[in-house]
Amino acid sequence: MKLTILFGGASFEHEISIVSAITLKEKLGSFDLSFIFCDGDHQFYLIEADKMKATTFSKGAHKKMPLLTLSNGAFVQKSMFGSKEHTDLVLNLIHGGDGEDGTIAALLDFYSIKYIGPRKDACTFSFDKRFTKYLCEALGIKSVDYEVFYKNEQKNLNFSFPVIVKPATLGSSIGVSIVKDESGLDYAFDTAFEYDDVVIVEPFLEGVKEYNLAGFMANAEMHYSIVEEPQKEEFLDFEKKYMDFSRSERVREAELEVELVNKLKTNFEKVYRGLFEGALIRCDFFVVNSEVFLNEINPIPGSMANYLFEDFEASLTLLANDLPHRKRVGVSYEYIHSISQAKGK
Repeated sequence: MKLTILFGGASFEHEISIVSAITLKEKLGSFDLSFIFCDGDHQFYLIEADKMKATTFSKGAHKKMPLLTLSNGAFVQKSMFGSKEHTDLVLNLIHGGDGEDGTIAALLDFYSIKYIGPRKDACTFSFDKRFTKYLCEALGIKSVDYEVFYKNEQKNLNFSFPVIVKPATLGSSIGVSIVKDESGLDYAFDTAFEYDDVVIVEPFLEGVKEYNLAGFMANAEMHYSIVEEPQKEEFLDFEKKYMDFSRSERVREAELEVELVNKLKTNFEKVYRGLFEGALIRCDFFVVNSEVFLNEINPIPGSMANYLFEDFEASLTLLANDLPHRKRVGVSYEYIHSISQAKGK
């Protein structure tokens, strides 16, 4: 299958996206892959497969590679001898801002480029943690209690310590702090507000079990990965998650009762159906006293959560063959013509 991996973007997770793309290059060995890099200035470059190395980007070597523009249905490579269109299916692998906030989804939709990834409305509810909470409330899915704080406003915390402080629109544990007493709260807020103007605070749940489940819909049926129980200390910090994005070896399935697995899948489907069609997502859940709480939606998980699937290539092919079709509205000017004729002009 031909597939173009789109990665990079102008966000705090730019480097993580590069790591994910390099990992998928190795994981999708049977695919006919090409790579398009979006740099921090929103320029698109066609990257040679053998140049898919971290140093290509850190040293700026990508700037010597073909520059691409967008046209209806394709990325276009222009040269002295004409232009070449790259019309392969695109996999949106841009993490964080640009990729997960709906910007790239809107751009690809605007140019009628077929892609795997969350659509812009799905991005709205998964990128901002406030809106994920609102989605949970609307769908009847449990989530951890929370308070919202805004930059330069007075902060009166109602929760008891310990708490976890998070930027509202950042992933990969960037800017996240666990605060165990009052003395650490101001520093945690200052850290989070360096990345975002909105911060979420939740009570830190001691001894909570956490489980990750990925999946997608194809042929009107949900397809799930195994359930993983992440091995971690208090939480996965940025360094651990950075390494986590390069995972390619399949992880061990969590040993869970069938009833709990079914609860996780039921909550996953509530999140996914009617909103995330066309995407492979991962949901991270907390379990407390057999009750399931949605912690986070990962609309573009690190390395596409390949390590959770028994046959990742087959899963991605299945999804690619059943993507939603966005019908473009035809423009006819019939109304203007009728008015002109009526006026004799």
